[in-house]
Amino acid sequence: MKSVSGFAELDDLSATAYGHAVREGRFEREAIAAHLSLSVDEVERTERVLRHLKLLQPMPGHPSVLVPVGPDVAAADLVGAAEQQIRDLQGAVTEVRGKLLSLTPLYFEGRRERNRFEAFDLINDAALVQSMINERRQQCRNEILMIQPGGPRPPEVLAAARETSHEMLSRGVKMRTLYQHTARSDLPTRSYVREITEAGAEVRTADEVIDRLFIYDREIAFLPERARQPGRPPGAAVVREPTLVAFLCSVFGHLWDGATPFEPESAKAEATADDVKHSIMRLMAKGFKDEMVARRLGMSVRTCRRHIAEITEEMEATSRFQAGFNVAMSGVLGDFADLP
Repeated sequence: MKSVSGFAELDDLSATAYGHAVREGRFEREAIAAHLSLSVDEVERTERVLRHLKLLQPMPGHPSVLVPVGPDVAAADLVGAAEQQIRDLQGAVTEVRGKLLSLTPLYFEGRRERNRFEAFDLINDAALVQSMINERRQQCRNEILMIQPGGPRPPEVLAAARETSHEMLSRGVKMRTLYQHTARSDLPTRSYVREITEAGAEVRTADEVIDRLFIYDREIAFLPERARQPGRPPGAAVVREPTLVAFLCSVFGHLWDGATPFEPESAKAEATADDVKHSIMRLMAKGFKDEMVARRLGMSVRTCRRHIAEITEEMEATSRFQAGFNVAMSGVLGDFADLP
């Protein structure tokens, strides 16, 4: 009888017969049958089992005589070939695994390169960037989030934006845009905002925002190119990696929650002008120069300097430096140590 391993199983009767053969020095059928009260068939079956297990082997020079051998010798004879085959297979497995694992660095480098190209594109061609933005705008299904820094937008830009905004809003696309407070003083921008908000768009303003940002359907984001050659229009970084796009959406949401609704006909304009002045005072107290203040707040340097002149007069200062110091020490912005 064979086990699932393919080797014969040693039953109690065969083990007893083997013990008797060891004591007698040989396996004699008649003696085994008489000693164990076995039939001829039972003796033949026991012999087959013991021979299959290599516990009985022919005596050298007398092949008809079967003698018992030690279990260790029988085991080596019986499973030696299988053990060698297992060792060969283990060696082959180790070799194959080693060769395949040697490709691991190549695999991860390839994945890194693929992810970089799939998740990010840095496009230097401004015309190509605009073409991609136009395509995404046409494919947009649910929502577009935009940050437009820099204060008032040029009239020709607003004219093109007006048409595309109405087209997207008519398709049911939600539109949320963040400007800076300084955009509120620009008549063309106010007219544009009035039109699109009546059509369903939402627009808010803040004193400072991050760089320009477009996010379509929370799936793809466009960021302005940082390093570029002088005289060349800026390109853009196109981000598709879900985790980073989600992060940018969270940043937008944080800025949006802290911004003020842009209502062109509202009386909030005066309060917003105070916010602009407050922001200038805060940056002055931090020691920023006029050009940096203007850039941070999205206004021209000339307009910024006019505000600074008014603040200097209000602070009864004789210089810009003194005005900034007086602002910091006056308490109008809270404790100086708490300035962001």
